[in-house]
Amino acid sequence: MTTISMSPIGDRSGLFGRAISGTRRAVPFSVGLSMFWLAAMVFIAAFADMLRPYGITAMDLSSRLVSPGHHTHWLGTDELGRDVLSRLLQSIRISLVIAFGATILSATIGTALGFAAAKFRGMVEHLVLALADFQAALPFLIMSLAVLAFFGSSMWLLVCLMGFYGWERYARLARGLAISASAQGYASAVIQLGATPMRVYVRHILPNIAATLIVSMTLSFPEIILLESGLSFLGLGVQPPESSLGNMVGFGRDYLTTAPWIMLAPAAVIMLTTLSISLLGDWLRDKLDPTVR
Repeated sequence: MTTISMSPIGDRSGLFGRAISGTRRAVPFSVGLSMFWLAAMVFIAAFADMLRPYGITAMDLSSRLVSPGHHTHWLGTDELGRDVLSRLLQSIRISLVIAFGATILSATIGTALGFAAAKFRGMVEHLVLALADFQAALPFLIMSLAVLAFFGSSMWLLVCLMGFYGWERYARLARGLAISASAQGYASAVIQLGATPMRVYVRHILPNIAATLIVSMTLSFPEIILLESGLSFLGLGVQPPESSLGNMVGFGRDYLTTAPWIMLAPAAVIMLTTLSISLLGDWLRDKLDPTVR
């Protein structure tokens, strides 16, 4: 009788190797770079005050338009001698705070209206869908320019205004998913146990559709960053002395031929951040979609 001996150490190493290779396949290289970049942006936004070498309004007219690579100004200076790196770090914080706040507000409004349409149906559903159609047909940038020109620009107004951007997507998505989830057995069982409609939607339906909503948020987040940058570029977004990525690009366009680093640094951050969020959102959509698995 022939016996076959198996080495437990060799088997464990094989399992470990397969686990490592599976993890490497799970996260593509481009997605890993995107995660690293976004983590760096969040770190900068959280600790911008500690990372800035100079104040964002500190001027040194004797060091105007210093090119990048200077031992005291790594990214150069602008037309007033202000340190570009310091202003860039502060701009990352402001732009991310605005985009994050607007995305959360938009998702909250849209999800709440979608749940209301799924719960009450009838006239409420028709009203929500009509508002969603109106929002989708509205040229949002033109409306934003009119509102900011009439009421003036402030950071909180900017967040609230852009919080209405894209809510109709969340409303349609939440309505459809909530109707589908309500027809399943677990929702009916919870209702039979005496749960209130608020508890059913918040504690049971929302966790089951949260993954889809999060993916939608990652896809709309870069659009809000670009919208804020466009408004600030036109002079109706974040106002001086505060700084954002958009108004850095706007102020630097007059010096594109003589001092391009003033505009290129924030423009590169906008491009890489929106690209990273888009790549991460696409990966999450494929990862969380059960039909793909």
